[in-house]
Amino acid sequence: MKLRVEIEKNGIMITAGYISGSTAADARFEYSDEYISEGNKPISISLPTDERKFSPTQTQIYFEGLLPEGFTRGEVARSIHVDANDYIGILSALGKECLGAIKVTATDDPAYEEPTYERLELARVKALAAEGASATAELVTKSHLSLTGASGKTGLYYDADNETWYLPKGSAPSTHIVKQSHVRLSGIVVNEQLALKTAEKLGIDIPRSFIFSTGGNSDADVLLATERYDRLFSKESRQISGMQAPLRLHQEDFAQAMGINSFRKYEREGEEYLKDMFTLLRKQSSNPIEDQLKLWDIIVFNYLIGNTDGHIKNFSLLYDKDMNSVRLAPAYDLVCTTIYESTSRNMAFNIGGETLIDNIDRECFKRASVDAGISERAALGRFDMMSERFTDALNESAEELADIGYRYAISIKDSIMRRY
Repeated sequence: MKLRVEIEKNGIMITAGYISGSTAADARFEYSDEYISEGNKPISISLPTDERKFSPTQTQIYFEGLLPEGFTRGEVARSIHVDANDYIGILSALGKECLGAIKVTATDDPAYEEPTYERLELARVKALAAEGASATAELVTKSHLSLTGASGKTGLYYDADNETWYLPKGSAPSTHIVKQSHVRLSGIVVNEQLALKTAEKLGIDIPRSFIFSTGGNSDADVLLATERYDRLFSKESRQISGMQAPLRLHQEDFAQAMGINSFRKYEREGEEYLKDMFTLLRKQSSNPIEDQLKLWDIIVFNYLIGNTDGHIKNFSLLYDKDMNSVRLAPAYDLVCTTIYESTSRNMAFNIGGETLIDNIDRECFKRASVDAGISERAALGRFDMMSERFTDALNESAEELADIGYRYAISIKDSIMRRY
């Protein structure tokens, strides 16, 4: 099998190279001569253009990082009749619309599917809210869409003027990532929206989001819709199905950029992910000073809100439309995990030598500032400011959600505050 890898630059898809091979053991990515000769930037920091051709391990780390995980991946694999471990087979089926600006298609696939948007009736959107990851897997497969992560989510196009949802088909880009409630984690949609609103009040850059009700306010009726920060409407945007389609902006998560497998997204003993993340920004960001402070704030917020799932795939780099600038992406997947008994109380990486959230305190962040390469004064000043303002920001956010019908936000807020 041979897969063509394209990347969108300034609204135009260009061929970056090819993946040759059929399995994880023999698949290798290689940049095309033309892509390199034209001076294009690498598609990943872990895949520099001066190396040209990459090992099966290097290839798998980056490209498998584009795929869904967990139950959704298993359901997708079952629906297309491949093994869940066959990342090449899944990538060839889903790669027409990935996170970022990448597109992956089989070179021997003669079928061309015109990019279109299919209007979704409310009943179908409601089924997405109610049925969990199996409904997500169906839409993901039908739209050839690849979204990373283990939770049930899909990419849809939202016409805000008419409050109408559309399913992108072919290579049509989506505008929103839509998540439904988790079967084991009650109130997760309201929980995440509460965390996002609180983070915004503390000055953290987040994508715009809203809770979409399909008829009620229970878990089975609501979806969290988050505007894709890796999509951009501009004068270069084209029309698809009579609607303006956004440009794709490239992004990669920190695991991909650092060349770390998705299954190692949580730090193991002896590893220093926090230190490595700040080193990455110092070397790669177009504004490293500002981005390091932004990263520090997100890590502090994850501690304050009780999010032990802030692993390295939940931090990303975002490129501009011509790939000349790279910055820390807005914060995403912010949620309080510690209110659920089934979740771990260990942070995704150590902070000042401590991993258990119950043992982490200001002194840990003081030690972590050394690992981050940020002055103690700046690091602790931001820690203290966010800590002092956190309770008010959380209370205000919970009241705002309660005022629009999501009273459960108050009980979630109360559960979060029991830590303090």
